[in-house]
Amino acid sequence: MIEELFPESVVAVEAHSDDPLWDAPLFPAEEALVERAVTKRRREFAAVRGCARSAMEKLGVPPQAVVSGERGAPQWPAGLVGSMTHCADYCAAALVRAADLASLGVDAEPHGPLPEGVGPSVFLPAESARLDRLAARWPAVHWDRLLFSAKESVYKAWFPLTRKWLDFSEADITLLPDTGRASRGTLRAELLVPGPVVGGRPLQVFEGRWAVSDEVVATSVVIPHTSAAAPSP
Repeated sequence: MIEELFPESVVAVEAHSDDPLWDAPLFPAEEALVERAVTKRRREFAAVRGCARSAMEKLGVPPQAVVSGERGAPQWPAGLVGSMTHCADYCAAALVRAADLASLGVDAEPHGPLPEGVGPSVFLPAESARLDRLAARWPAVHWDRLLFSAKESVYKAWFPLTRKWLDFSEADITLLPDTGRASRGTLRAELLVPGPVVGGRPLQVFEGRWAVSDEVVATSVVIPHTSAAAPSP
C-alpha cells in the first residue's frame, strides 16, 4: 500500500508483524536507544529500521544505523532524505536521494476512530466540517484518523526543512478522494504560518496522497525541490 503513495524516485518498504523484519538486528548505536525498552517497543523500533535499511539497499546505499536527532527526527545517511512510521502490527519507511526531493513525510495509523476528545484539540473548525461531509458520504472510513495521520506526515516533511515545531492548528488540510473511491486520494495542506524556502522560493502548500485498508490508514507528503514552490511576492 505504501509504495503507491510516492513517485517512482522514492523507495518505500513496509512490514506487518508476521514479517521477519520485526526481529531485525540492530546496530550498537540503535541498541543503546532501546536497551531498557519493553519488548513491543523494541520490536517496532527494530522493524521500522529494518524497513529503512532495506530501502537503503534498494537505493544502492550500504545499510547503516538510524538514530534519533533533534525532536526525535531520524538521522539519514548523507545524500538521502526519508521518513519512518510504525503503529500496531505495521511499520514502513520511505527514502529517496536528496537530489530528487527536498523532503518527504509518511505516517500510518490504525484504521479506527480517534480516542474521544482528540479531534477538537487537533482539527480546525473548517477541517471538522469537511470531515463531517466525508463521513456522511463514506461512513466506513474513519476520516478523523486519516486526517490525524495527514497532519503527522505534514510535520515530518516540514521539520527537516525548518527545524521548527509545527502545531496541528498551523496547517489546514483537505482530503480529496479519488473519483468514485473512498480508499485512495490526495491531500492538500495549506500552511497558516510562513512556510519553508525551497529552491529559493517560499512554499505555503504541501501536497501528498493517502490510502485506506481494513487495518491501516497511511498518508504521505512529498516536497519537490522547486516545482511546488509558490512564486515570491
